[in-house]
Amino acid sequence: MRACTVSFTGPSGIRHAVEVTASTLYEAAAFGIAALRKDGWTEVLSPGTPIEIQVREPDISHRLTLQQLHRWCDGVAVSPDETLKKRALKQLLQ
Repeated sequence: MRACTVSFTGPSGIRHAVEVTASTLYEAAAFGIAALRKDGWTEVLSPGTPIEIQVREPDISHRLTLQQLHRWCDGVAVSPDETLKKRALKQLLQ
């Protein structure tokens, strides 16, 4: 598990960010998006909006879109455990 900052910049130019703990890049993105949507202060996130995931220890940044995250959740899983994880993350994004 790693601490991560998940952020995106909305159409008005406002950057929205949240701190989450996750074990994978996609998990961090889904947890972050779910937390930001739940907050109610964020703008609408379109499928092509870049989502930045900044991991600490070691400091690493990743960027993906909501569309890429949905594609990963809908993709083929390599194990039953990954299938369950993908289903749970997909539910968070709805």
